[in-house]
Amino acid sequence: QVQLVESGGGSVQSGGSLTLSCAVSGSTSSRYCMGWFRQAPGKEREGVAAYSTGGSRTIGGSMKGRFTISRDNAKNTVYLQMNGLKPEDTAMYYCAARFDYAQCAIREELFNYWGQGTQVTVSS
Repeated sequence: QVQLVESGGGSVQSGGSLTLSCAVSGSTSSRYCMGWFRQAPGKEREGVAAYSTGGSRTIGGSMKGRFTISRDNAKNTVYLQMNGLKPEDTAMYYCAARFDYAQCAIREELFNYWGQGTQVTVSS
């Protein structure tokens, strides 16, 4: 059974940094698409970043230049490094995964495994 467990959320001041982790277990697939999404209260879930087999990375919209997605294959863990955080980055952040699938993009419908989320709060 595939499980995704996020960690690393917390409260920071505007301009600060956080690194979120997503530990993946239960999958032996060598082909994957890993994603990060976020959802603020009263808003729709928004794609943040995606990382696919071979190291292809995509960062969404306003996060470009501030957020970085990476993966440690030995630890089977995906990271989201967030710098220059703004109050509008406040949200619940979710890790997502899809295995053995050719497509990889920051599109919610591509993913079939989700973590429970970790809260990020940025104060001004």
